[in-house]
Amino acid sequence: MKKFLLAGAALAALASGAQAADLGVQRVAVPAAIVSPVFNWTGFYVGGYVGGSSRQSRFTDVNGYNLAGESWNVNRTSFLGGLTAGYNWQLTPSFLLGVEAEVGYLGGARRAQPSSAGLDTTGRINDSVYGLLTARAGFTVDRALFFVKGGLALGGGSLRISDTCTAAPCGPGTLAGSRSTDFGWTIGGGVEYAVAQNWTIKGEYNYVRFNNRTINAVSGANAAFAYGVSNNDAHLFKVGVNYLFSTGPGAVTRY
Repeated sequence: MKKFLLAGAALAALASGAQAADLGVQRVAVPAAIVSPVFNWTGFYVGGYVGGSSRQSRFTDVNGYNLAGESWNVNRTSFLGGLTAGYNWQLTPSFLLGVEAEVGYLGGARRAQPSSAGLDTTGRINDSVYGLLTARAGFTVDRALFFVKGGLALGGGSLRISDTCTAAPCGPGTLAGSRSTDFGWTIGGGVEYAVAQNWTIKGEYNYVRFNNRTINAVSGANAAFAYGVSNNDAHLFKVGVNYLFSTGPGAVTRY
């Protein structure tokens, strides 16, 4: 009887060991994958920029005061700087729309004379402040934003035509000038990158075209003259920094 009991106990022990071997190593819970936060561009932003501008304009004698059809270009490259404010709507993880306003200064005066021999007329443009009001559309790759923009342009400054002619019918010191707001349009684009949670840097180009204008005046010898100002455009190259105000608890979100 004892032999049968010992044999049964041995068989039970072997079965328990085999069953334990089949179970293998005990499994443990695997932590969930950590998802990197995606930058969210939604919110108001303000900033500033500096850069350079290339300005061109064309003066044309429209009534033959000196020489009908005579025209000459006025060009200048100068410093620019200004302030920016706007708002972004991040519609999807890779697309946004926005509005932006900027006001800046185009420094320097532009002065030139016609190329025809014997003409002593001088055209001068004094640049001043300008403003842009634009819509923006952009493609985002996390912290990088590639955007295009377009809208309205306003320019302030003065235009002046002077003539030192001493022969009839003109007289010395002939002068005409005007100061008003130029209206126009702009298109452009650039790239912006978030270097920190709320700080971004950008590089941008804008083409600006202002309206044509005409200057009318009477010389010292009562001879009326008129000059048209056309091709009044600007190429703006800017680098800047913006501060983004998040509309949520942080400037990042998870999609």
